[in-house]
Order: sequence, then C-alpha cells, then structure tokens
Amino acid sequence: MNKYCNNQGTVRQYSSSHGVGCRYGFFNRYGGSGTAPFNSMNVSYGVGDEKKTVSANRQRIGEIIRFSILLSAKQVHGDGIYSLTEPVIGTREIEGVDALITDQQGTGLMIQQADCQAVLLFDPVKKVIAAVHCGWRGSVINILSKVVRRMKSEFGVFPENLLAAISPSLGPCCAEFINYREEFPVEFRPFMEQQDYFDFWRISTYQLTGAGVRESKIAVAGSCTCCSKDYFSYRRSRRCSDGVTGRNCSVIGMVG
Repeated sequence: MNKYCNNQGTVRQYSSSHGVGCRYGFFNRYGGSGTAPFNSMNVSYGVGDEKKTVSANRQRIGEIIRFSILLSAKQVHGDGIYSLTEPVIGTREIEGVDALITDQQGTGLMIQQADCQAVLLFDPVKKVIAAVHCGWRGSVINILSKVVRRMKSEFGVFPENLLAAISPSLGPCCAEFINYREEFPVEFRPFMEQQDYFDFWRISTYQLTGAGVRESKIAVAGSCTCCSKDYFSYRRSRRCSDGVTGRNCSVIGMVG
C-alpha cells in the first residue's frame, strides 16, 4: 500500500495482483474555497454554502485524488444503495441513498460527513468498490451488512476478500448518547466505553466482521472529528453555535 499526505488529508493506494488497484482518500476542511462557517473545503450543496464554491471544492478534491468524475449521494441516514454498472459521464449526485457501489474504473465514489463515518470497501479480486455513509442511524439499521450482501449478490464478491477503511469520524471520546436505551439495540451495550459514550469505530468493525469481512483487513483512521478542528463537526458546531457547518468528504475509486 502506498500513502501520500498533504494539508487537505491523506490518500492511500492499494495495488492488486489482479491488475486493478484502488485509491482512496480522507479529506479535512483545509485547502479549498469558502467563508465561515464553511471555510474552506466544504463539499456539500445542502448546508447553505454557495453552489459555485462547493463545485470548486469538489473539483479540487477530484484533482487531488486524481479522479475527474465523482459520484456522490444526497444522503438521508437510511439504507438505500445505488449500484453504478455502466460508465458515467460527468459528476452526479444520487438522491436518497447512503451507499454507492461500482465495478467501473475511473469514477470516484464520494461520501459527505461531519462526524458520521465513511466506510470504504474494495474487493481486489472481483474489482468492486463501495462507499458507505454510516452515522448512528446507519449503524442501528446495520447498513454495512446490507452493502456487503449487495456486493455479494450483485457482483459476486466474497466478503473475506474485502478491504475496509473507516474514516475520521465521531470518536468514543465524544459520542455521547443519553437516549441510547430508546435509540440503540441491546447489542450495542458492550461498546459503551463510559456511561452514555459509545465506540462506533468498534461497532462498525463488529458489523463488518459479522458480514464476513476479516478483522485483519479493516483499517480504522482513529481520528475524532469532534475533537479535531481540522474537520467539520456537526456536534462541535452545535455545542459552540447554531449547528451550521460544512461537510468533509471521503473518496474511493479504482485505477487500472
């Protein structure tokens, strides 16, 4: 695996003995355009930022990770999944889904987040990738296992071949849920680190391994977006102001 970093984030590349590699990146809030509270690399059209600014930031992300086409989701905290099976021309955003899957090379799948996880998946054997938006609601409905099942049924993926990466996101230090008894299933209780605080990095690892992904193939970034001002954070913005903030992004794509 190759890795390179800059002020905007970290990009990694997996090579493959099967002729197709994978490039993915976790991006922070730096290096783009925009004014407070969206300064400077906001990638979301839905938070009140200017459209031309967001478009410029998305173009910049594509240049950094070297994918000219980005496919994103207009996320709704559900379990909708979109599969791209034909080449796409131009950047698109898919309404009402929280996961993207493709076997097409050269298209970057982009997740937008401000404390939620982006979980990125790559099968180097079947040459398939997925990008999943997974907040606490996504964890409750176990969107991760649904995506793995879709990759298996639609693309013939064997879960044990998958490589998974969990983005910077809300850490156990800040993931306080005082209404967890009503909101979370009982099976989440072992992941409560202290009273009312949960480790969603461990929950996602648990759900991925439950879907057949090998734990040794799961990489967790381990950076809390609420703690670090390098990232947009909805929780931090709620605590400090009115909750209006930008969105970070994570991108994955395949290269020949």
